Amino acid sequence: QVQLVESGGGSVQAGGSLKLSCVMFGTGFSNCGMGWYRQAPGKERDLVSTLSKIGRTDYADSVKGRFTISRDNAKNTLYLQMNSLKTEDTAVYYCAADCPQWATTGWRTVKYWGQGTQVTVSS
Repeated sequence: QVQLVESGGGSVQAGGSLKLSCVMFGTGFSNCGMGWYRQAPGKERDLVSTLSKIGRTDYADSVKGRFTISRDNAKNTLYLQMNSLKTEDTAVYYCAADCPQWATTGWRTVKYWGQGTQVTVSS
């Protein structure tokens, strides 16, 4: 069973920085594609950034150049460095893992979610 636990959220003024962490409890972290999503009040959950198991990164246009995703497979940990934060970055940030799982019908991908961590950026 996989469990994801985020930390590092908090309150910061616009222009500031935060670094989020997501620890995976369970096996197979290095085989999972990882990502960060966020959900602002009254809005849908949106993709922020992804990092594949081979190191390919992708970012939402709104965070390109400001956020950096990284992973440490030895620590089963995913990170999101957030710089030059804006008020519109305020949201609950969720860690997600897409992990391969063997089933009787063959390999499948299972998505796991963390509980989320609040990021609040004030002007």
